[in-house]
Amino acid sequence: MTRFAPVAALLGLALLAALPAHAAGRNAVVFIADGLRYDSVTPETAPTMSMIRKKGVDFTNSHSHYPTLTTANASVIATGHYVGDTGNYANTLYAAFPVACKKGEPTVVAFVEDDCVLRAMKAHYGEGYIGQTTLAEAAHAKGYNTVIVGKKGPAAIQWLGALDSKNETLGDPFGLFIDEATNRPANPDGTPTMSTTLGGDIARLFERAGGAPMPPTTVVPNLPQQAYMISGVTQGLIPILKKDGKPFLLVYWSRDPDITQHGATDSKGSLIPGINSVDGRAAIRNADANLKSILDVLERENILGNTDVFVTADHGFSTISHNLPKPDGSMEPQSYDVGFVAQNIASWLGGQKVFDPDNDNKEVSFVADSRPKHGSALIGPSPDAPAAIVAGNGGTDFIYVPDGANKADTAKVIVARLTEQPWIGSIFVSDALMSAHKNEFPGALSMNLIRMEGAGKTPRPDIVIAFRNFVVKGCTFGTLMCAAEMVDNDLATGQGMHGSFSRADTRNFMAAMGPDFKTGFADPSPVSNADITPTLAHLLELTLAGPGELKGRVAHEALKGGSAPAKPMSRTVASAKAPSGFQTVLRLQEADGVPYFDVAGMPGQVVGLEGLAATAKSAVRPKPHPKAKPAD
Repeated sequence: MTRFAPVAALLGLALLAALPAHAAGRNAVVFIADGLRYDSVTPETAPTMSMIRKKGVDFTNSHSHYPTLTTANASVIATGHYVGDTGNYANTLYAAFPVACKKGEPTVVAFVEDDCVLRAMKAHYGEGYIGQTTLAEAAHAKGYNTVIVGKKGPAAIQWLGALDSKNETLGDPFGLFIDEATNRPANPDGTPTMSTTLGGDIARLFERAGGAPMPPTTVVPNLPQQAYMISGVTQGLIPILKKDGKPFLLVYWSRDPDITQHGATDSKGSLIPGINSVDGRAAIRNADANLKSILDVLERENILGNTDVFVTADHGFSTISHNLPKPDGSMEPQSYDVGFVAQNIASWLGGQKVFDPDNDNKEVSFVADSRPKHGSALIGPSPDAPAAIVAGNGGTDFIYVPDGANKADTAKVIVARLTEQPWIGSIFVSDALMSAHKNEFPGALSMNLIRMEGAGKTPRPDIVIAFRNFVVKGCTFGTLMCAAEMVDNDLATGQGMHGSFSRADTRNFMAAMGPDFKTGFADPSPVSNADITPTLAHLLELTLAGPGELKGRVAHEALKGGSAPAKPMSRTVASAKAPSGFQTVLRLQEADGVPYFDVAGMPGQVVGLEGLAATAKSAVRPKPHPKAKPAD
């Protein structure tokens, strides 16, 4: 790729001739390494991130938000609000309206890592769907140059308005936005991507720097696609940003290591090494190399010293298991195939039919290859009259029970049977059901407790289940690196997934460096993805607005001259026991009144609750969140 550097540099100089100079201000870079575990960052696999952790701020008590899924945490990173406010609870949601973004029948259960689906959700729910002012939007409104680059879906969530960028100049009304679908008008099935196009000099810059008019398709490891992205950013955009002189915000979302940990085949069928494989380590190095390229160019352009850099991961990761461990740690022979949750619920509700929303609502029979493609399902007499809906999300599944006279009874049957299953890790039930039917959902905690209920207007699930997870016997990489989890999807044992409520999935990598951050500081206070935007907005003096009060905090203790939060505390909340003995136990921390969720589930069935015996203690009712305020 470097053979294009002189051409790109000359083009950059030509672009700059007409750009006005501005007084320099603080710059910021937010780098998201998708699916990066805290313990997988070592000097060997990730020397750049290791350097930042050592020389800058090491967030030793970091947290992804549950559900530990990409787009959920993308909305948290973008806004500083928990998912109860953003309405973007997971990667796959029950939209409650037909989303016509793929060939075939429109679906009411939609995968939102897609620009077309994101546009449809925003058009339908307006301010009720990620209605908060994002960091990128606030920076642009204050006069910053903004650049968003990376993975389709979470990149757009950083500012949904940027999907309308013309990508012609730095001065575009929506900044610059380039994801993997940019300049790619159609998906493989022929439907439109609804992403951006590159125009004018920016188009020529990326084609010369990247060697092609559009990003390559995703592969494992994701080297070609990210080489294209980082070439355009480092050989073209950063020099232009420097010459323009305005302060800038760059958000770069690296698809690796997530995509490789999902799709690697070098440990397929085996829990050891699982996602700790050669391909997995190569994916971490790929993300680290992208970050190094950005830092190198910032240093070369003499602007690194004026730039705050915040590195995070949206979530941790675990190795997939479709079996359960025996008491001695060896594995049971039976396999739980994709759609097993829907299959069970259909049986519990009297033998209902199951229809696949990812396959034109065709009925599935659970024989041979007739199963839901991705775990999602419409359960009932017909797809138009479901008694229950499953949205499959890998390590977590959402269950919706449509409103009607039998809603509460149906939910009670489902929850009662869930508490009897060996594959369940934790259960949460909507506060509406819990409040109206006190003591009738033993084994479950309220979704309100984990900030899944707030100002968002998209349909909330009635029941949220995270699957059982465990430490693989014989694995020697460390407890969290050796975690495996049950999943409800079509990936194979030995590949990777996330979404559960284990500490392996909530333990993400977080570090920061720059003129406003302390040096050589290991931060012991709890910090999460919800704190990134409040912290950077504080440093950049940006104004954030939007519905909801479920917010993160400014991580003052990580800033020069800042002090630790007053009286951080830890606590445990437990549900009442179900007749089966099942109980959901939640461990969380609090700092400055902000909650941080470590782990939740049945002791003995979730990584991170080791040594904690189940307790008969009744559920502690959470304090209701403040009423949502309208957008400012």
